[in-house]
Amino acid sequence: MTLPVSVVVVSRGRRDSLVLTLVGLSRLFYPNYEIVVVADAEGLEAVKLARMSDEVKTVAFADPNIAEARNRGIAVAAGEVIAFIDDDAIPEPTWLNNLVAPFADPQVSAVGGFVRGRNGISFQWKAHSVDHTGRATPLQIDETRSTVLTPPAGQAIKTEGTNMAFRRDVLAGIGGFDPAYRFYLDETDLNMRLAKARRVTAIAPLAEVHHAFAPSARRLASRAPKDLFEIGASLACYLRRHCPEPERASVVERFCRERNDALIEHMVAGRLEPGDVRRLRQRLRDGIRAGETRSLTPLPALPHSKAPFLPFASRVKDRGTVVAGRVFACKRLRALARRKAKEGHSVSLFLFSPTALFHRVRMTRDGVWEQSGGLWGKSARTEPWFALTGFQRRLKREKTRVAAVRGIPN
Repeated sequence: MTLPVSVVVVSRGRRDSLVLTLVGLSRLFYPNYEIVVVADAEGLEAVKLARMSDEVKTVAFADPNIAEARNRGIAVAAGEVIAFIDDDAIPEPTWLNNLVAPFADPQVSAVGGFVRGRNGISFQWKAHSVDHTGRATPLQIDETRSTVLTPPAGQAIKTEGTNMAFRRDVLAGIGGFDPAYRFYLDETDLNMRLAKARRVTAIAPLAEVHHAFAPSARRLASRAPKDLFEIGASLACYLRRHCPEPERASVVERFCRERNDALIEHMVAGRLEPGDVRRLRQRLRDGIRAGETRSLTPLPALPHSKAPFLPFASRVKDRGTVVAGRVFACKRLRALARRKAKEGHSVSLFLFSPTALFHRVRMTRDGVWEQSGGLWGKSARTEPWFALTGFQRRLKREKTRVAAVRGIPN
């Protein structure tokens, strides 16, 4: 019997991006899940645009506080496991199957997955631990299977906010997320509290999502920041919660130096003006001062959901369908892929051009996974710039690369 899972999505100011996230969530292979959307008016409109109003639990919430929004989602989530994904991320169809599997071990309370970046191929995030300063350190693990990890004393296993899951009773029992963190370090604080309670975390590498870093009130499409106040405030709150007082000043200074270096890089690249850099430096310092006096209160246990579990009927009835061809036939191939997706197939479309262009992967609004690039170009960025090969050999290589997470049969 599969565990019932609640998938919580928080959204604010990203209607179009959320529609794509919902398309991805509507095409999961997992047989027993519900979807909870906590969103502002734009996000609630996205649920209507995705034609999912009667199939999804919604919670109206417009405040710029992702921790509190996640707690609102937990309050109505009725699954035994609660998974989280951001509104600018798309899950692979096997995402929940792989993310939930480690909970078969009764010791496991939390699971994190891997995150691919904007091009749909390179990884943004794999496995990390995190310490009392909030600094994350990469971990070497077997990337073909789930691994239960035990961090050293004073550290935790880091789960990334856009791809993580928790046992509901454990998560609710420790008070969920701390609203003192408006959007930064909220899941890291949770990881540390779980570690202090000696709860066990697993990393599931094959539980993959694609994360686009969509623009928001806090950052531009270029990923340059628009404001650093809440980052500073959250850092100060985190240090007050987890870092010995004698170390805090040095941690803050190191953090400010690193942020300043990043701002200079953005300025050199033309993404920020010198005046922006000065303003953002000051906003960071102002935020740190605000966080040093922000109220930090005990977190009461969250209540059980009064709403019953609302199982979502996945749009996918048949797994692992592949459509492939040359880019000059893209119009016909895309139409074929759309038709198959509408019929309930999980479709991967491969379009190759006679070039060495880099490959990219995206989910379309029709629910098709589309990969495009040169027949001789690289997909993984560690590959050679040019590799002479034939169409069928290249297709086999790309199918093999994604087979485990896409459900494509060998």
